[in-house]
Amino acid sequence: MRSLLYFVTLGVIFFAQAASSAQSNKLDGTSEAAIRAVLNAQRDAWNRGDIEGYMDGYDRSPDTVFVSGDRINRGWQMVLDRYKKSYDSREKMGVLTFSDVEITMLSKGAAVVLGRWRLKRANDEPHGTFTLLFRKTKAGWKIVHDHTSSA
Repeated sequence: MRSLLYFVTLGVIFFAQAASSAQSNKLDGTSEAAIRAVLNAQRDAWNRGDIEGYMDGYDRSPDTVFVSGDRINRGWQMVLDRYKKSYDSREKMGVLTFSDVEITMLSKGAAVVLGRWRLKRANDEPHGTFTLLFRKTKAGWKIVHDHTSSA
């Protein structure tokens, strides 16, 4: 009987912890709206030709990471410099859209975002996927890690 009581108690504790963990990682409307607002502001800045405005979505930190292809760029300034070099004209920038955006909370202060990007330009339409790690900072939700792939 004691063994049964022990296992029942253990089971209740396990399920209570699992439920608590799942509840704390649920996406709340405020965080989702704030993260989507960052993505929308980035899209709008990009489509105005404002790379620095686009970069406002990233944490201005030497620890910010951008991964694409076989390159790993570390630091907000390095990421900005890379964008300015790669997209040095409005023609190269094209019109940016995001789609299929999925936001998953990892904790109250961290979220992972999965989605697709597309650039519509005069002669081509490069596109691909991205995974972003957002952290809630004093300045709001910011991207601290970006892994972007081209199709």
